[in-house]
Amino acid sequence: MKYDVLIIGAGIAGLYAAMNIPKEKKVLVVCKDIPWECNTFYAQGGMVTALNEADIPLHIEDTMAAGAQHNNKEAVEILSRTSLYTTADIIEKGMEFDKDDEGNILYTKEAAHSVERIVHAGGDATGRYMHYFMMVQNMHQLQKNTLVYDLLIEDGHCYGVKATVNYEPTTIYADDVIIASGGVGSLYAYNTNSRTVSADIHGICVEKGIELADMEFMQFHPTVFVDTPYARKLLLTEALRGEGAHIVDDEGKRFLFDYDDRGELASRDIVSRGIFDYKRKTGKQAYLDFSMFEEKWFVERFPNITRTFASIGYNFPKDRAPISPAFHYANGGIKCDTSGCIPGIENLYVIGEAARTGVHGANRLASNSLLEGVVFAKRAVEHLLAKEKKAVKTPTFEKDYGNILHKENDKIYKQKLRQIMWEDIGIIRTTKSLHEAKNLIYDMKNKEIGRLLELRLNTASAIVDAALARTKSLGSHYIEPSA
Repeated sequence: MKYDVLIIGAGIAGLYAAMNIPKEKKVLVVCKDIPWECNTFYAQGGMVTALNEADIPLHIEDTMAAGAQHNNKEAVEILSRTSLYTTADIIEKGMEFDKDDEGNILYTKEAAHSVERIVHAGGDATGRYMHYFMMVQNMHQLQKNTLVYDLLIEDGHCYGVKATVNYEPTTIYADDVIIASGGVGSLYAYNTNSRTVSADIHGICVEKGIELADMEFMQFHPTVFVDTPYARKLLLTEALRGEGAHIVDDEGKRFLFDYDDRGELASRDIVSRGIFDYKRKTGKQAYLDFSMFEEKWFVERFPNITRTFASIGYNFPKDRAPISPAFHYANGGIKCDTSGCIPGIENLYVIGEAARTGVHGANRLASNSLLEGVVFAKRAVEHLLAKEKKAVKTPTFEKDYGNILHKENDKIYKQKLRQIMWEDIGIIRTTKSLHEAKNLIYDMKNKEIGRLLELRLNTASAIVDAALARTKSLGSHYIEPSA
């Protein structure tokens, strides 16, 4: 099977890339499971957009400040400036964001934003609405149940992938390959991510010598309901705090002001660490308190959260919800330039959360992720369509891992890895715990394991190595000083 373009991933980045490729091109979009089992679908809060030309410097400033100035400023400027075009384009094509009674788009504010510049849809279901909209817009072939387990690379050129399609090993060739496979969430015991987001492609990149960057900067969302038996925990969007919800302890104390003057509206790394540290030191529980909200308004603004939590016995906004931080977003990823090109590999692009564009720096500013997906998808496709096409002979790729994707004890090792990642490479790290994690990961790599677990371990190794290399705390990477 040969295509002009293969897109790995059917979240916002992959689908917006597909939307920007002409219908005449032979394009295949693949996803591991069903198309809506992706992080975009679960995104609640909204999408950032610069309000106008005058807001661009302020949006850049907010993004850089949240990222601890570790961001690539050129990429941040591109993100903000291009948002004026991409948001208008999405609206013009028919995406409907929430509006007031006069038909004006409603904007909200989240932590570390200086103004209200976040658009939302369905109240608290922005990702779901945008994903559906882009699925309907997509004019290219979309194939589910496609698990990519190898990139076909030879002499610095990517020719396609090896994958299982409905569990059958298959080779898919393409002139250009766009990686839009998301982050690394399933590596962690507590996470807000789709079950499909398991860092396979990152692991392939480690194997192929493709650089991963900023992997120490893993972002933890502060307000997550973790008391469920499933790996993916229930996110309580930052927009709740943006609208005025409080974080309190058992006695109703807003303890976060002990950690930062901004309290609940400090950046995510500070809030997550504050909750984690306070619970550890005091033994008290942390809660998200909505009691200040009028019920009718709350139900209209946050319908999905209200409905989801009602199904497990909560009555919002009357009841408060116990919360914990959980893994949420990979700020680092596959290193690329601002057109999504991967250094040293022709015809291979990366966009969305899988990519490290440098936009997020050491800590992502709330709701910049959906925007990053569309902005850099657009830029990657522009580069892909504009470049000169060279005729190349496709080599034969003999090696195949299709029959050894899983081994008998993989599940046990996978659960062990997830605990190691949460406990030792989580919100608060120590040099000792990182070295212990490194040794445990190394030991697992030497067991009788399947291909997919090996790829997870490759990515976990990249995260721990990056964390050990950065000896001082920065943003979402926090090393606790030795006692």
